[in-house]
Amino acid sequence: MKDRFDATYLKDLDSMHYIMPFMFPDRCDNQAYFTFQIDLTNLEKYLKKKNKDNPDYRYNMYQCIVTAVLKTISLRSKLSMFIHDKKMYKRNEVSAAFTVKQEFKDDGGEVLAFIHSKPEWNIDDVHDELRRQLLKLKSKGYVDETTGFMDKFNKLPKFISSPILELFCWLEKKSMLPKALIETDPYHSSVVLANLGSIGLPEGYHHLTNWGTTSMFVVVGQSGRMPFYKDDKVEFRDGVKLGFTIDERIADGYYFSKSIKIMQLLLEEPELLERPLNEKLSDELWQKINMK
Repeated sequence: MKDRFDATYLKDLDSMHYIMPFMFPDRCDNQAYFTFQIDLTNLEKYLKKKNKDNPDYRYNMYQCIVTAVLKTISLRSKLSMFIHDKKMYKRNEVSAAFTVKQEFKDDGGEVLAFIHSKPEWNIDDVHDELRRQLLKLKSKGYVDETTGFMDKFNKLPKFISSPILELFCWLEKKSMLPKALIETDPYHSSVVLANLGSIGLPEGYHHLTNWGTTSMFVVVGQSGRMPFYKDDKVEFRDGVKLGFTIDERIADGYYFSKSIKIMQLLLEEPELLERPLNEKLSDELWQKINMK
């Protein structure tokens, strides 16, 4: 078997992970759902400190969530795996994608953003990359490469575009599409994020897709006052809920649970986001995670 341009083929698998893609070949038939609630008390203090000098582009909660997701995937290697055409691969990089609404109105355009992270990045690098992309994407008339490519086919007669698109789907399934056609496709990223809180919606779940290679979606809900329970007591604090949709074939429930608890810790102790994405957690931090 051959490697892909964006991933390495995994051949030394245990019997269960070898057999599962044959028994359950479609990603959409293997969706697992999780919801986690994050206490924003420390994160709000952290953001106030980061923004005290009034930077041109302020730090915000969403940037921290993107950084925490990227760091968690960097530290948890199985989250970089995906199944494609009944074969399992591990990505060569950690990436994230999301949709940007150019204008908040019914007919406002949507464009796609794609972040290719580097192992040495931290919150500041993610902040700067998001700023760079959003300034470009918000420009009036801007069309990203993927949308531009789709627009060309939309203008063709159906009897021409349909067989070509069916061929593209077959080539994608066989990992034969040219790199240029999929390197900006959000469904070929490590994770796709949706910030529903930015349009006043609570957390929810986004389906996976059989097209592409994305094994995880993260939906960010609207932040606000939420109940937190400890020692049979309840306190209302600022919080946010995250909804996860994950391909259950790439790891077991224990692995996913531990991974999401890492993400939770990173957001509740946000100074950790200033460390490189690939920097391992200390034994002390692992003890905190195991107690969650």
